[in-house]
Amino acid sequence: MIKVTVYRKGNLISNFELSGHAESGPYGYDLVCAGVSAVSFGAVNAVMELCESELEVEQGSQGGYLRVFIPDDIDQITMDKIQLLFEGMLVSLKTIEQEYSEFISIQTN
Repeated sequence: MIKVTVYRKGNLISNFELSGHAESGPYGYDLVCAGVSAVSFGAVNAVMELCESELEVEQGSQGGYLRVFIPDDIDQITMDKIQLLFEGMLVSLKTIEQEYSEFISIQTN
């Protein structure tokens, strides 16, 4: 199962973590893993390119792990853009969870 944990400071996403594998299909054909990867890496890449912001990114060497931290020293306009992109990511992940809840779980701390 893929576990997604979103950490917030107040109302703002401060970091998030994805861990595990969906195992909803054979390796290389796992649509849940592919969807979660596309949504999460797409959001991270969008933030880095569109917001011109460096994020602290940790990845597992075997896949199945991603943790992203938003730096504290970002100006308010950029932070608003980052939040919008990551909230959009979360909506997409929740959509996947609605259809495939046996393979993905999302929680907020």
